Amino acid sequence: MKNPKRLGGRWIWVWFILLSLFIGLVLALFSGSLQIKRNIHADASLDDFRGYMDERIPALMKLYQIPGCSIALVRDHEIEWTESFGYADVEKGRILTTDVPMSVQSITKSVTAWGVMKLVEKGLIDLDAPLSVYLKSWKFPENDYPVEKVTIRRLLNHSAGLPLGDFTDTYAPGEEMPSLREKLTQEAILLREPGAGFSYSNVGYNLLELLIEEVTGQSFAEYMRSEVLLPLGMERAAFAVDETMAQYPPTGYTLDGKPVPVYLYPAKASGGLFATVEDIARFAAADMQENPVLRAESVRLMYAPESEVRKIGIYGLVFDAYGLGHCTETLPNGALSVAHGGQGNGIMTHFQAVPKTGDAFVILTNSQRSWPFISYLLSDWAQWRSFPSVGMRRIIWGQYVLSAVIGMLVSASLLIVLSLGLSFARQKRTGIRIFRIGCALLLLGTLIWAACQKYLFISSVFPVLSGWLGGAVFVFAIFLFISALIPCRSHIQNVRS
Repeated sequence: MKNPKRLGGRWIWVWFILLSLFIGLVLALFSGSLQIKRNIHADASLDDFRGYMDERIPALMKLYQIPGCSIALVRDHEIEWTESFGYADVEKGRILTTDVPMSVQSITKSVTAWGVMKLVEKGLIDLDAPLSVYLKSWKFPENDYPVEKVTIRRLLNHSAGLPLGDFTDTYAPGEEMPSLREKLTQEAILLREPGAGFSYSNVGYNLLELLIEEVTGQSFAEYMRSEVLLPLGMERAAFAVDETMAQYPPTGYTLDGKPVPVYLYPAKASGGLFATVEDIARFAAADMQENPVLRAESVRLMYAPESEVRKIGIYGLVFDAYGLGHCTETLPNGALSVAHGGQGNGIMTHFQAVPKTGDAFVILTNSQRSWPFISYLLSDWAQWRSFPSVGMRRIIWGQYVLSAVIGMLVSASLLIVLSLGLSFARQKRTGIRIFRIGCALLLLGTLIWAACQKYLFISSVFPVLSGWLGGAVFVFAIFLFISALIPCRSHIQNVRS
């Protein structure tokens, strides 16, 4: 005869799984993780795709509370469609238009890479030469690792061992700020052996800004404008903002919807470019076709995965590798795709291109809540262009997984409450009770730590679900703590007898 307690335990697990799935599904529906959409097929016309996007984009913007967005579509290396949605400034009621330059943040790195490769083509620098060979007016501060191993290639592919840098050090247009050299003296401290592996670094690209100025004798902004931006037709792109501009950049908006006035970084090469969506579309369209800036071999080199950065950390969740200033991935149909995203305080951007077919899609937003939004749009575009998906789609799958985790936490909390009422759980061992208390305190401590952080990666990627996750963890931790403190019924009966 089967043990009834064992059978009861199995049923509890069955109910736990079913309840978790049900709660996760309901949460996914209410949070927008499950987006009901009509398929846009590869044989659909451009007008059909535009009509689809005209409905899709405002709906997603409303769901994720994104004030403004500009997009551009490239086919056969030609810009076929640009459009803007929403507001450049909600409080002022300023409508966002396609001719408004926006901060593109780290998309700047891809543009900077073109500027560096131009110097390589001219024979003015060598990719594998130490950076220090070309620096005359600045020297690295004291480091624990050999700065001679910091090569230009390693700066481009983020394997120079440098830190990310302080991306919160920003200034209003016209405000006095530290010089590039002062910032580099503060931040260019090697954290690991150059060449040891991938470590995303704004500081590395800011060193490339100094390199360009030292080699050319021009300011970085002047060189990039004359050698890269204007030849590619990026006429509105610039590294400076003037408050008297007719088209002023949009106000940014944080994860909690607070406005962020336009700001500048002391260094420009890692994230200081302002450009219209059409400017970035022209840049994405240039790639391996004939262009007035670089030879095809140079562009191909930038798109080749670098051997020193086979593993690219958290970026490996959505991309395969990093080249020189570009993230790369192989699509399901075997085609190479290159991309780069940008994120700053109140800003999120992305461009994705498939050089072989001449396709590209550009998305610029003035909100930090945009990663799921960008993922949905890229997935729609990829489906229409028969790729049939891109790595950024994994953010959507991540929402499903996170919904399931939240469902399990809620289910576990309900089962704890049920066990307290019906004495399903009998904590006869002191060790188990101490373990529960420890787990509860660890979870609560983690929540307190997270609440004190200025930036959390999970909150940025999952702006809606991260709040639900925090609430579910809190409730589960409280019930777990209470269950450990309440004595079991059998213990109470023993005391009474």
